Amino acid sequence: MKNSKSLLIAVDFDGTIVENKYPKIGEPMIFAFETLKKLEEIGHRLILWTYRYGKELDDAVAFCEERGIKFYAVNQSFPEEEFDPRVSRKINADVFIDDRNIGGLLGWGEIYQQIINEEPEHLKPTKKKGLFSFLK
Repeated sequence: MKNSKSLLIAVDFDGTIVENKYPKIGEPMIFAFETLKKLEEIGHRLILWTYRYGKELDDAVAFCEERGIKFYAVNQSFPEEEFDPRVSRKINADVFIDDRNIGGLLGWGEIYQQIINEEPEHLKPTKKKGLFSFLK
């Protein structure tokens, strides 16, 4: 099933996909890989957007690939992009997922629901139970 609007989603690694143990690789965050796989399945493109470089970056990419995530691009907006130190390294993405957001990292279930525009169950209004609610 493809989403009508494919998003470019930039995802941080340390503290977001895995627990922050930099320069080591921490344990996966709960539901991170499941959510990322589902986002890919419905047509979104994932960019790994991280401070890591060199061997530490290669290790992070391999760690994700071993768990079924192959990124559209890594630390760049698209695979063919050439790094130019004269130009900003800012990634061009529709959505950024990072543990350094104001308020911190949402749970991966809530992240998924926000991206697909589905209201999380715990935020949906509940019907008040009145005297005759059993008739409804």
